[in-house]
Amino acid sequence: MQSVMTFISALGKYDFLQSALITAIMVGVMSGMIGSFIILRGMSMMGDAISHAVLPGVAVAYMLGINVMIGASVFGILAAGLIGLVASKSKIKTDTSIGIVFSAFYALGFILISLAESSTNLHHILFGNILAVSDTDMMTTTVVLGLVILFVVFFYKELLITSFDPTFAQTYGFRVQILHYALMLVLTLVTVSALQTVGIILVVAMLITPAATAFLWTDRLGVMLGLAATIGAVASIVGLYFSYTFNWASGPAIVLVAAVLFGISFVISPKQALLPTLFKGKAQLRRRVTA
Repeated sequence: MQSVMTFISALGKYDFLQSALITAIMVGVMSGMIGSFIILRGMSMMGDAISHAVLPGVAVAYMLGINVMIGASVFGILAAGLIGLVASKSKIKTDTSIGIVFSAFYALGFILISLAESSTNLHHILFGNILAVSDTDMMTTTVVLGLVILFVVFFYKELLITSFDPTFAQTYGFRVQILHYALMLVLTLVTVSALQTVGIILVVAMLITPAATAFLWTDRLGVMLGLAATIGAVASIVGLYFSYTFNWASGPAIVLVAAVLFGISFVISPKQALLPTLFKGKAQLRRRVTA
């Protein structure tokens, strides 16, 4: 309790901690929202691929002195396009094409980072450092959060139908492929925004874990989006508390909290839960014995 009060007191005194908290909450919210569509579409591997594929874009942006968002977005969309091209124009399955493309981009990113090591900190790119978030990072995250909300609100019906029945959506006249690449672009923007918070290696966990946790509690997309955003925000707040209090790396702390929330939900949630099933099995066993 004492450490919690210390953390709250520090929030009132240190601007960098306030910026870190606000940014972490925004990243948690938008990761949960976009992650919901990623897991419903069975694209968890694609989220992993995009999160790793932006590394060379980040390196190129640093080397050229341009906005990181531009470099990362270009490489993220390029990776998504190459994965689709390899999967559609060859006998190789999608998961294999994802492995080939994202590993190649990731390797290229490491080489480019080594060439620009005087300009950037590889550890922070890989694992994040939310306590060092700048005003520019905070502003960029705010803009991306706004874009995510607008994208989900304006294309909610299209995203709903294409996520659950892409064949019907195509028959109905929706441009499924265009919507897919639009989602990839938004996913790339979210990934870049999360670099400072959780880093490239762990960003896929923030995209998947809060959304997967929300999925255990509801069958309604609208409710799932709200729950995933809330869980992402809570994981970010508690993770930041652990990061500041115990001097843990911010990314791993946030992801660990999200994983714990998933574990609790897996045990107690009414949908696909472990605990209710266990109790039900024991009750049935007692009835058989007494009969």
